[in-house]
Amino acid sequence: MSEVPHRVLVLRALGLGDLLAGVPALRAIRRGLPGHELVLAAPEPLRPLVELTGAVDRLLPTGELEPVGWRGPPPDVAVDLHGNGPASRVLLQALAPRRLVAFGHDGGPAWCTEEHERHRWCRLVGEALGVATDPDDLLLPMPRVGSPAPGAVVVHPGAASGSRRWPSRRYAAVARCLAEAGHSVVVTGSGAEHRLAAEVASRAGLPDEAVLAGRTDLAGLAALVAGARLLVAGDTGVAHLASAYRTSSVLLFGPTPPATWGPPPGPHTVLWHGAGPGDPHGSEVDPALARITVEEVVAAARLRLAARG
Repeated sequence: MSEVPHRVLVLRALGLGDLLAGVPALRAIRRGLPGHELVLAAPEPLRPLVELTGAVDRLLPTGELEPVGWRGPPPDVAVDLHGNGPASRVLLQALAPRRLVAFGHDGGPAWCTEEHERHRWCRLVGEALGVATDPDDLLLPMPRVGSPAPGAVVVHPGAASGSRRWPSRRYAAVARCLAEAGHSVVVTGSGAEHRLAAEVASRAGLPDEAVLAGRTDLAGLAALVAGARLLVAGDTGVAHLASAYRTSSVLLFGPTPPATWGPPPGPHTVLWHGAGPGDPHGSEVDPALARITVEEVVAAARLRLAARG
């Protein structure tokens, strides 16, 4: 009878940006527990990028704060990379792991609210497993699909909440300026954001085929960003793709300070006019985000494009 492998279960059942911000910690877990099968509990749509991390052996499809459909003996180690508090921790405790790694649990490190997301999870894993971590270890290999618009300037006007969504008229003005300067500009987003993307493209005078919202799966979106000349976007998951592929970007931050969710050093320009955190789930555009002007976004974009040649 074959021996049951040691298994570590990692819970991070969140969105695209959360997955990418957690890649350095996942890779540290892989190094710290080399003899374990690493199972990641995360949403099924993230599978194409989970497979590109090189850290995960198996994806266990799991929704946010939903019970984890674990099968077989309890995990040898369970790691809560989801949040700080009982809501996520109890989901792992229900599986009776031999060891649970979580903030504030069994002598574990304390949560620090103002800590950068990548550094936070690396600190937890590094202290728990005694392994060296690198918060900037987040680059991904190229997807196996080609870009639908190689060399384009990608404008991504959508965001999960209104407080993180810069006005569409301003995105359109930026897109128009860059298109008139001779750049190929495309507008992307999810299927639910097609109407927003079409509005931005129409106001910018772009052709219908420039609207890629809803026309790419996650692998295609990654390939698009990886092959882009520039990304212009808010504080969203797509911005983290630019970090994962070192794609030049101009990123517009509002309620969430870049000190906690911003990109690593690289070809990224971050614009933020805030004095502290706001409501990242609010319905109205955050005042800090609203203070960013079209002129400064265009200027930042031109500098990034000029630097690329």
